[in-house]
Order: sequence, then structure tokens, then C-alpha cells
Amino acid sequence: MIDLHTHSLFSDGALIPSELVRRLEAMGYLAVAITDHVDTSNLDHVVPRMVRVAEELNHAQSVKVIPGVELTHVPPVFIPSLVRRAREMGARLVVIHGETIVEPVAPGTNRAGIEAGADVIAHPGLIRPEEVKLAVSKGVFLEITARKGHSLTNGHVAKLATEAGARLILNSDSHAPGDFMTEVFARKVVQGAGLPSESLQEFLSNSRLLLGGIGFPL
Repeated sequence: MIDLHTHSLFSDGALIPSELVRRLEAMGYLAVAITDHVDTSNLDHVVPRMVRVAEELNHAQSVKVIPGVELTHVPPVFIPSLVRRAREMGARLVVIHGETIVEPVAPGTNRAGIEAGADVIAHPGLIRPEEVKLAVSKGVFLEITARKGHSLTNGHVAKLATEAGARLILNSDSHAPGDFMTEVFARKVVQGAGLPSESLQEFLSNSRLLLGGIGFPL
């Protein structure tokens, strides 16, 4: 299993990074990205620390740790500069907090993240067909999520992505130990999105593809 969207105490998660990683290692995970919520107020605080922690853990534990961020409720006009700054500071995976229907995310966030070349648009809500096609052309991955509330539009995202040939990945958006997915539950989330449970292998292949592209081959 691979999870490229998790949160630690560096934002609103319940666990310090070491415990988060150890719990997933015990579950047999291959890789995890820690992608805490950031904006201009805390980007320079979170990224350098997560880079250091990931480097240390990658020398000590079997699960591969990717230092990342989730740009969250950032005005769309600021997204391109923050994507660049996050990468310059060492974030290897940049996730955009997409236009979930259960939060007042600013309209235009999905498109701004895709145009800025972020790696993943998380829980993109009622994403538009033209935005999905743009994600295909930009090589941006779209997320099917196990997170309560955010998952309400998984079926919509899966349908448009399948029609356009966009790459999908499955993430937990975990904030606490109870959020981590077993393989059995992951298959149910995939089925709930209207896809056959066997599609989980394609999701994992896409996660591997993404990791290889950012320098973390499995």
C-alpha cells in the first residue's frame, strides 16, 4: 500500500511524523507522503523540518517517507508562487487542497493548482471536464479519497477521469490512526467510487509512477 496524503502534528494531525510512519510500516506500507496543511504563514516552518525528519526516517525504517505539503485554502492567485516556493524549500510532493464540496474552497483552486504544475489535486470535488483534460495534459494526478465528506464526489471524479484518461491515485487524507487504510478497506473505497475493486492495482501503479517522477522509485 502507498498513501501520498497524510497529516501530522505539524498541521492538524494527531501524530508526530515518527509515529505516523511507524504505524504505516507496521501495516506493511511501502511509502507515505506527509503533506501537512500550509499557506504563506507556515510554509517556511513546516517544509524544512519535514525534509529533515523524512531524511532521518528514510535511513531507519523500511517505509519510504516523502516530504510534502498540502496548499490549503490559498487564494488561487497565490498558488503558482507557493508551489514554486514549496519546491525550492525541499517539498518533494505538492498537493493542492481541491474544491471539496464540504468546505468553502475558493472557486478556481483546482485550475490554478493544475496550471501551476502541482503533483496532486486532492478531493477535487465537482471538478469540470475541461479541468480534468488540463490535468491530463499537465501530468497532474487526481485523488480518490477515503476522507469523510471529501469522498462524496469520488464517483464524479472517477467518471470524468476515466473518460479523459486522467491518472487517479487513492489516498486516505489521514489525520489520526483510525484513518489509515487497510487493503480491504481501500478496495471498498475504490468500489464506492464506481470502479471495480481490481482497479486498486492501477491506483497503486499510478502512485508508483508519481513517486518515480519525483525521485522516489519503488
